[in-house]
Amino acid sequence: MKLEINVNRTNKTPRLTQGNTTLLITPPIDENYWSYRVKLFEDQAILGFPKFNVIGIGFAIEDDWNCNLPSSKPASYILNHIWHNKKYKEITKKQCIEAIEMIQAEINIEIK
Repeated sequence: MKLEINVNRTNKTPRLTQGNTTLLITPPIDENYWSYRVKLFEDQAILGFPKFNVIGIGFAIEDDWNCNLPSSKPASYILNHIWHNKKYKEITKKQCIEAIEMIQAEINIEIK
């Protein structure tokens, strides 16, 4: 299966700034809260999503909620941290590394 990246530019971490103080607010988090998505198998995907001042990367469906790491970490390091949430035996490490690197590349393009 050829992996493809989907980009959703509407998700942002809400912030309230007054003077020198900025308050970052956690938005409602649901199945549509992602900025980057690479579908892997069935309903499982690797997501990149706003997490305060970084982009977090993790699986879309997790057994243990909130298992992700910043996108600035190496793809293999992120994968080792989130791998237990892969959900399906059909999902491979090679596929996940490729998905994570696709998200990281898209983030780097948008930063430039």
